[in-house]
Amino acid sequence: MNYLTLNRKHRSMPRWVGRSCRAIGLINILVLPLIALAAALFSALPARAEASAAQQSQLMTLDEVKSGSLLLKSSEPGRYVEATRVATDVDIVVSGPTARARITQIFTNPSNGWVEAVYAYPLPEDSAVHGLKMVVGKRVIVGNIKERQEAKAIYETAKAQGQKASLVEQERPNLFTNSVANIGPHEQVVVQIDFQEPIRLSSDIFSLRVPLVVAPRYNPAPLTQSADISANGIGWGSASDPVPDRDKITAPVLDPRLNAPVNPVSIKVRLQAGFALGEVKSRHHTVKTESLNDQTQVITLADNAHADRDFELTWTPKDSKAPAVGLFREHVGKDDFALAYITPPVIEQEKDIRPREIVFVIDNSGSMGGSSMDQAKASLDYALSRLKSADRFNVIRFDDTMDLLFNDTVSANSENTSKARAFVNNLQASGGTEMLEPLRAALNDPRPAEQSFIRQIVFLTDGAIGNEQQLLDAIAAKRGRSRVFMVGIGSAPNNYLMNRAAELGRGSFTSIGSGEEVNDRMRDLFAKLENPVVTNLVAKFSSGNADMTPATLPDLYRGEPLVIAAKLGAPSGTLTVKGMIGRQPWEMTVPLANAATGEGLSKLWARRKISDAEVESTLGTITTDEANKHILNLALEHGLVTRLTSLVAVDKTPSRDADKPLTRSDVPLNLPAGWDFDKVFGEQTLRKADMESSGVEQIAYSQKPVLVENAPAQLPLPQTATDAELRMLGGLLILLASAGLLLFNRKSGRNAS
Repeated sequence: MNYLTLNRKHRSMPRWVGRSCRAIGLINILVLPLIALAAALFSALPARAEASAAQQSQLMTLDEVKSGSLLLKSSEPGRYVEATRVATDVDIVVSGPTARARITQIFTNPSNGWVEAVYAYPLPEDSAVHGLKMVVGKRVIVGNIKERQEAKAIYETAKAQGQKASLVEQERPNLFTNSVANIGPHEQVVVQIDFQEPIRLSSDIFSLRVPLVVAPRYNPAPLTQSADISANGIGWGSASDPVPDRDKITAPVLDPRLNAPVNPVSIKVRLQAGFALGEVKSRHHTVKTESLNDQTQVITLADNAHADRDFELTWTPKDSKAPAVGLFREHVGKDDFALAYITPPVIEQEKDIRPREIVFVIDNSGSMGGSSMDQAKASLDYALSRLKSADRFNVIRFDDTMDLLFNDTVSANSENTSKARAFVNNLQASGGTEMLEPLRAALNDPRPAEQSFIRQIVFLTDGAIGNEQQLLDAIAAKRGRSRVFMVGIGSAPNNYLMNRAAELGRGSFTSIGSGEEVNDRMRDLFAKLENPVVTNLVAKFSSGNADMTPATLPDLYRGEPLVIAAKLGAPSGTLTVKGMIGRQPWEMTVPLANAATGEGLSKLWARRKISDAEVESTLGTITTDEANKHILNLALEHGLVTRLTSLVAVDKTPSRDADKPLTRSDVPLNLPAGWDFDKVFGEQTLRKADMESSGVEQIAYSQKPVLVENAPAQLPLPQTATDAELRMLGGLLILLASAGLLLFNRKSGRNAS
């Protein structure tokens, strides 16, 4: 019975009875619920305290840790958590023009608590990632491709319910994260990821590159932004962050002076070239080679290796000249797919006698410290030596500041080149990697209509940045008559940025991984700079309804093949390619019926179509919404991981009890080989002697980096260490209830008087 009912039925009662009824009613309506809520909150405090105690039990002090443990700072001062460990096995089968790869990641939790491991790792930028398996004990859980937000929701639900789960997400075309939830104390979980990638061919050399380490990336502060103004006429909008996912692409990095290498890796490549093999060479790792026949070899790493540099394998035909044509076909479902390699002939021709106007841009930021800076200097010195007196040039150097050697390009006479060589020789690596402004300065062409010079930009960098899209947008908007040639420096360059920038800039990409490669690689680059390109290329399938990629064929430089992937209406007819080599017309016709069997061509075709959509969006030929629609449809149809889709696998059997807290553990990465830790992260005060005195041989300390903005300064932990918030809220509710009673009593007293 409530206050209103009492008031209607007992209007004839004395006034004090009515006031009492009203008091009881107000207490029921206002005060008792507040007291009940406060009581419920306080009753939850013991459980909260129990979870906090469980969380604390898996943290340790420096005195408690065993020798040789790898630690990460927690949110509790003076307490640490053992880092999740990862070991990686890479198994690759090369079949003619494609490579089929399986990466096995073994996650080990050395701690006494439950963890969620988050591992950032690289893959080839043109790889088609399509398979995920999670092995838990004897159970094998197969992953499914889902739209990114849906996959994330499935993963988070499984994580909260104590189920083991794995989530593979693309952060960049060459940077992925693998999150594995609910790894128990001292437990191992195995995750296998499958992908396909095309083999590269250039100047009669075939190559396969397996990136193994994510280099620390400089993420510029959101100072250079774009605005999104609402279209509803209110005039208010938002400003963008140049690196909106900076927290996802930044992992803790170990100082190699204080830590033994982590993340051991094994690699096995079964090389089935399809022709008699000549020299097979690993450029950066010692390998063992077993020859099965003249066309097949098995290559494995000879020594214990860790993920601190990219693996690159090259091979040449026995007669030292690569086949001029390669044609492969795959039938999937109702469709046929083709992949063609066509290398135009080298024809002696009248050279373009126009001089060149070259702007050299050299990165001397902190990430270039160590051997990378030496390689960049040697490369630029070689380039300066190749200039002719009729050429014009300039040099731009940058870190988080920028200098132009000359106000404009100048004649390449001995005085100016000597000045440039001295300028380059004095460069020291330090500071951040603000790449956008020097790129814009290089693209700035004060004479855009001039045709008497061939304008070229040679950009030397490791590409260790997070705002790649800003640079690609700048090239698309300002390239004009310039051609952009990217030179990747160091043991772990950002190949996605390099290749896409060269594609948009109608140039090429060269990688230099060691000092021994400088002369050969720069000689190859200048052969491309100095020789006319194959232009006006067109390709046509006789069937007429082939869906081909790239839709617009690029110009080719000497030694480069034209690579075409297509979804065919019929596996018959011909492919005809035409173009101009200098001033001479060139044409080649290839019969499709003679194509050899290929593997994974459908997924490589879809992956290249996705890249086409990204390029068209950057160039503005299609809208972002149109690009997203194309990408999503292709990804879901062919089961590929993209920026819009992810792979997720969930074990239906719960393994973690609800009362057991879960800690996130970002797997630490090695510093790429040849990098200088202090140049990247600033001078460190903690030294090995400090570690030895405390009995800890390995620790991943994380003083805030100078270059990598917003890097995790400590391991993020569930906020279970204190119940202060609950106590404050409960106290506030009781105070409100007391104030309500006091106010009512005072009012009742005045009415009674």
